[in-house]
Amino acid sequence: MRTFYVIWFGQLISTLGSGLTGFALGVYVYESTRSATAFALSILAFTIPGVFFSPIAGALVDRFPRRWMMILSDTGAGLSSLAIFILLLNGNLEIWHIYVANFFASLFNTFQWPAHSAATTMLVPQEHLGRAGGMVQIGEAISQLISPAIAGALFVTAGMQSIILIDFATFAFAVGTLLLVRIPEPVRSAEDQESRRSITKNIRFGFDYIRQRRGLFLLLMYFASVNFFFSMVGPLLTPMMLELGSADEVGLADSGIGLGMLIGTLIMSAWGGPKRRVFGVLGAGIWMSLMLMLMAGTPSLLLIGVIGFLLMLVMPMMNGSSQALWQSKTDPDVQGRVFSVRRMLAQFTAPIAILLSGPLVDKVFRPAMLEGGALDNTFIGDIMGVGPGRGVALLFVTVGLAQLLITLFALTRPRLRNVDAEIPDVQVHAQAEDGKVAEGEAAPA
Repeated sequence: MRTFYVIWFGQLISTLGSGLTGFALGVYVYESTRSATAFALSILAFTIPGVFFSPIAGALVDRFPRRWMMILSDTGAGLSSLAIFILLLNGNLEIWHIYVANFFASLFNTFQWPAHSAATTMLVPQEHLGRAGGMVQIGEAISQLISPAIAGALFVTAGMQSIILIDFATFAFAVGTLLLVRIPEPVRSAEDQESRRSITKNIRFGFDYIRQRRGLFLLLMYFASVNFFFSMVGPLLTPMMLELGSADEVGLADSGIGLGMLIGTLIMSAWGGPKRRVFGVLGAGIWMSLMLMLMAGTPSLLLIGVIGFLLMLVMPMMNGSSQALWQSKTDPDVQGRVFSVRRMLAQFTAPIAILLSGPLVDKVFRPAMLEGGALDNTFIGDIMGVGPGRGVALLFVTVGLAQLLITLFALTRPRLRNVDAEIPDVQVHAQAEDGKVAEGEAAPA
């Protein structure tokens, strides 16, 4: 656990720096273009590598020590930030440079996530995986709490160069902590050794492993729906807030949203989530759907902040419960491949949603909710009102209702509902980084 805490702290600092840069680059793109589409494309550039390169990353993670894969990831992402800093310093930064930097930062992060997840399984007893998942999310929550406010203030006072430089320093710190620790590697099974002979077999192994476990596959498809709908509204949130206030005001609103996630992660870390972890996922899904539907209210930074706070309050329970479920049901020596395929299947809907969000608002929802539009003088127009901003609000309501119906349907699927009991927990045996097997009892199941 001490090694886990050291890695966790290093990644926490790195996540804070990434949060600063992510917010600053988003504001820079939107203020430079005043285009929601351009902003969405920056998010799309960050999303694509996780979808298309995850299986390859997972195969490599299972072939090499997880610690060195994490070091490679942090180093590569740090160099992407350094490239932006140099371009900005010389006055040569273009919007397409940000797209490219986001792509490569995400590409390296694609290696980080399965390596970190698999390493956690080797360091943390199974009964504490829910708490460990909550702690990992604390880093994201703290970043979302303080990074937007700090980045907003720095963006206005010190400029974006200072933000990017801080981000690079945090990546260097994370690499330093990884160099100080050792992570045990799992004992390799015969099945694992056979599948490791080629990258193609590695990737196919991950698909087959999930397909043969019906409950986990259904859980994955549920997350694909969550990522589709939330990726549809995500690119619209920051542009909508920037229309309602300045960069520092939007940063404070974002920090209010992050406070909800921080409180949720603290609760999850102390509690560990419900015993039936799948209910933690689906229960959070119901709550988040209802919060999206509340976006029908009058647009204001205060309303967005409050609803965002309530929505993010339960997201750590959804993600932490899912992560603990997968870690306890997947053999440690194949988690890199399985988790990467898992990530790809869960996120393949996100790019589609991002590409659809702008045209849906511009061509369908916004015109329908203007005075004289298709929904003016209808019960929808009467309830929500018509005019600027009402089209985006209607999209939020539609997305929330669709996700609510999918979640209720998921609760009727016995294989998903009973996944905790139907799939047995795995046992963990470790070996040192030099390949020597550490004999002993398995971690508690």
